Amino acid sequence: MPAQPKADPFAPGAPEPGTAGPDAEDGAQDWQLDHTRAPIATKIVVAGGFGVGKTTFVRAVSEITPLQTEALMTRASEDTDDLTATPDKLTTTVAMDFGRITLDNDLVLYVFGTPGQQRFWFMWDDLVRGAIGAIVLADTRRLTDCFPALDYFESCGLPYIVAVNHFEGTEAFEAEDVREALTVPPHVPVVIMDARKRYSVVESLLAMVAHALEATPE
Repeated sequence: MPAQPKADPFAPGAPEPGTAGPDAEDGAQDWQLDHTRAPIATKIVVAGGFGVGKTTFVRAVSEITPLQTEALMTRASEDTDDLTATPDKLTTTVAMDFGRITLDNDLVLYVFGTPGQQRFWFMWDDLVRGAIGAIVLADTRRLTDCFPALDYFESCGLPYIVAVNHFEGTEAFEAEDVREALTVPPHVPVVIMDARKRYSVVESLLAMVAHALEATPE
């Protein structure tokens, strides 16, 4: 009996890698339909200063409707938070942002965005518990805003990378320039990204996972 030709995974109409076939439930992943397989679930924290793009980051990549705890800016917030670089910002995260993305078929990332304001920093210990690593978002107009996050992850020993969120209309800097300005250690990756674009966020998440695996190979 002649051998059957292999199906071309990239042929028109073929399911995307990491997704079930055409007869499966819409949007379901292989591991969601095969109850004998357990996905590898990991947690990543996204941190940074006020208005740096954490909510946008989670929203851009989440395959589920993200959980967001946005509240309208109040007069008290305006007196405390620097709106110079984000004059049109009307809301702020008061607890966390939460989303989920499936990578490489069986790898599920749960993404938690931390609130940026200092008055909510007391929540960080709970949010980072169980995380394999963190992404510190940086805005080159306000680099000093990410120092608290950098200091926090350095002190607790959690692997992290720095992702420079490039805002439209701002000057573009090389990753090494940002590394030098923030005195980021040589072993910590620094990447340039756009929090509005899914592919860019995915690349940042992959860089974080790779760095976490290198930092904790066991």
